[in-house]
Amino acid sequence: MRNRAKCKLCSVIIESFHETDYVDCSCGEISIHGGKYKLGCAAKNWANFMRVDDLGNEIVVKIDGDENAYKTPDKGSKKDLIVLLDDLIQEIEKLPSHAMTASVTHYDLLSVLFLLSSLFKAKDE
Repeated sequence: MRNRAKCKLCSVIIESFHETDYVDCSCGEISIHGGKYKLGCAAKNWANFMRVDDLGNEIVVKIDGDENAYKTPDKGSKKDLIVLLDDLIQEIEKLPSHAMTASVTHYDLLSVLFLLSSLFKAKDE
């Protein structure tokens, strides 16, 4: 994944290309650094920070300490959750080889475990 973010205040999309590349948005509200290997970021107010994936999709960031950051999804049929899991697998399989050998964080693992937990708890529909 490229290290890109969008500022909600000035609507500027910024990108860090190298480990030593530190980039601010035009209004100074958000910044990113570390290139595609470290994905470092900072914000004066995290509500104004959004990640931008390789396809240009805007991703709302959940911050550690956010009361809603790690809640298990409580809706969705088993079929919907399996589709979500299959989509996740397909996206991971598209990653470049260097990303496939990178470390998995505990946040990544926690996300997968929540998805699997929801899948096992869901009623068949």
